[in-house]
Amino acid sequence: MKEVSADQIVKGFEYERGQYVVLKDEDFEKVRIESTHSIDITDFVDLEQVDPKFFYKPYFLEPQKGGEKAYALLHRALSGTGKIGVAKVVISNREHLASVKPDGLFLILELMHFVSEILTPAELNKGSTGTITDKELKMAQTLIESMSTPWEPEKYRDEYRNAVMEMIEQKAQKKEIPKIESKPRATNVVDLVKVLQESLNRNQSLNVKRSSSRNGGRTTSRLVKQKRRAAA
Repeated sequence: MKEVSADQIVKGFEYERGQYVVLKDEDFEKVRIESTHSIDITDFVDLEQVDPKFFYKPYFLEPQKGGEKAYALLHRALSGTGKIGVAKVVISNREHLASVKPDGLFLILELMHFVSEILTPAELNKGSTGTITDKELKMAQTLIESMSTPWEPEKYRDEYRNAVMEMIEQKAQKKEIPKIESKPRATNVVDLVKVLQESLNRNQSLNVKRSSSRNGGRTTSRLVKQKRRAAA
């Protein structure tokens, strides 16, 4: 393998298999679009008609000076209608599709994918349902039910970010950072049914332990009360 120097790397677009157009920085300058701070709403549509996979990055919106009334009016008008505003917005010289929707006391701008960026079902490989037995389906549904909890977003942590911040802190303190050996990725096929069964067994065992602990607490409390009555 030969290392390629930075001055030999170019940007290109493959318009046909094996056929490329080389692009220079000045080419991109020619297609720059006007960058403004405005959000141009073109349509209002029902939120339920938009597939959730179109949305990918939300921002809170706040009114600029002099635009407070228009902001409040749009927020109140949208609230309760189930509709969102579909808009175009320019961020870093790149035009984005976006939606404007009410969220509590504020409006949210949520960037959206264009339809050309969304994979269609025909492009995906889905598992065959012909070999799924009733027992396997019941087991999977039982596992889902046993692991169901109320939504608590704060319990999910960005472990990668935490590890990066810890690394930065160690470098700032001039500490030696231990090297972590990467493990080879497993290449064997996973028996999903077996994994479901093992996971279900673990959850059932945990539920039994919790139940025993709760029952034990009630039994101890009952014995204490009985001894107090006997002593009286």
